[in-house]
Amino acid sequence: MTARILIADDDPDIRDILKITLSEEDYETIEAENGEEALRIIRAKPLDLVLLDYKMPKLDGNQVCNLVKGDLLLAHLPIIMVTGKGETSDKISGINSGADDYIVKPFEPKELLARIRMVLRRTKRDLEANPLTRLPGNVSILNELSRCIASKAPYAVCYVDLDKFKAYNDKYGFEHGDDVIRETARILLSAVKEFGDPQDFVGHIGGDDFVIITTPILADKICEKIVQDFDKSTKLFYSPEDKECGFITGHNRQGEIEKIALISVSIGIVTNLTREITHVAQIGEIGAELKKLAKSVEKSNFVKDKRQILP
Repeated sequence: MTARILIADDDPDIRDILKITLSEEDYETIEAENGEEALRIIRAKPLDLVLLDYKMPKLDGNQVCNLVKGDLLLAHLPIIMVTGKGETSDKISGINSGADDYIVKPFEPKELLARIRMVLRRTKRDLEANPLTRLPGNVSILNELSRCIASKAPYAVCYVDLDKFKAYNDKYGFEHGDDVIRETARILLSAVKEFGDPQDFVGHIGGDDFVIITTPILADKICEKIVQDFDKSTKLFYSPEDKECGFITGHNRQGEIEKIALISVSIGIVTNLTREITHVAQIGEIGAELKKLAKSVEKSNFVKDKRQILP
C-alpha cells in the first residue's frame, strides 16, 4: 500500500520540490500551507508520515508536533521536522517536542527519501495497524493473546463493542461514524493510561470492535472509566433534536420505521482466574458471549466472567 505523506510548509516552492522528490517513490502527498491547516488534516485523514516545516504561520512546527504527540490517538504518527540550515536550536526543540527525525534545508533528495523509509520502517508495527485509529490490528492482537496464554500469569481481556452504531452510520453517514470510532479509541487509550499499567495493550479488531488486555485487578476501573466517558462524549455527535429526544428514527430489517436508542458501549471481560484458557479462540468465544449479555441491558455497561469451570 502506498504511504500517504502530509507536506506542511508555507513556502509553495518547497512544497513543490518535496512533492517531486516524493513522487520518485510513488508516495501519495497532501499539502498544508500553515500549522493550523496541517493540524486539521492530521486529525481528519489517516496519514503515514508528516513532513513538518519548523517555521510556519498560525502554528509553528513545534506547536503542531506537541499537539499531535500529546493526542493519545495520534501519538504514533511519525513526524520529520524540516529546519533551516544551521538552526541547531530548532532541531533540538523539534526533537524535544516529539519529532521522530529532522532534516535540514536545503536537503539532498536521496537523503530525505532514505530518512522517510527508515522512519516508516521503524514505526510500522507487525506490518499492520488500523488505518482509521492507528491502533494495532489483528496480527498484534493475536500475538498479545497468545503471549498471555503462554505466560500463565493472570490477565483480563476486555472486548469492547458499540451498540446501535449501524443505525448511527445510516443516519449521519460514514464520516461522522469514523469520528465516533476515533473518539472511542481515544476514550479507551485515556482510560488505560489513567487506570492501567504501562504494558497494557489496546487494539482495534475492526469496525466498532476493540480489545484491551490488562490485569484482572485493573479491568473494572478501566471499564468503569470507559463507560463514563463514552456516555459523555458520544452525545456530542448527535443533533440537538436527537439528543433531546434520546433516540433516532430508522428502519428495522422489515423496513418499518422504529425508534433507535443512542449509541452505547458494551464490554465483556474475559479472565483466566476461574478457568483454564488454552487457546485464543476460547477467549473470543467467551468474550462474544459476555458482550451479548452486556448488550441485553440496553445501556453502556460491562460484564465480567465470574463462573468457575471445574476440571
